[in-house]
Amino acid sequence: MKIFNFIFLTLFVISAGLQYNDPDPALWIIIYLFGAMICFFAIRKKNYPRLTLAGIILMLIYAVYLFFDKDGVLSWLTEHQAENIAGSMKASSPWIEETREFFGLVILILVLSINLWTSKRQENC
Repeated sequence: MKIFNFIFLTLFVISAGLQYNDPDPALWIIIYLFGAMICFFAIRKKNYPRLTLAGIILMLIYAVYLFFDKDGVLSWLTEHQAENIAGSMKASSPWIEETREFFGLVILILVLSINLWTSKRQENC
C-alpha cells in the first residue's frame, strides 16, 4: 500500500499544481491536496477514518452535482455524444470542464475508499 499511496500522493500534488489556470482553482487545489494528505497519512500509517469518510461523502455529493448539472456529465453523454474530453488541455466547453472534474472526483473517491477499506481491515487484524 505504501507504493500505491506514494504514486497517488505524487499524482494528487501534481494535479493540485496544475489547477492554477482552472476557472475555480482554489476549490480544486484544496480537493487534490486533501487526497494527497490522506495518502501521506496512509504512508505514515496514521489513519483518520472519519476524516477520510467525510472527504468521500463530500466528494460524492459534488460528483452527483457535476453529473446532473446542466453542463455536466449527463449533458456530455446525451447532448454532446460523449465528445472527446482529452483532445486538448484547454476545456473549450463547459461540459468538458465539468466532465473532467467529475472523473477527477471519481479517482479521488476510489483512492480514498481503498485507503478507508485497508485501514479498517488493518484495525480488525
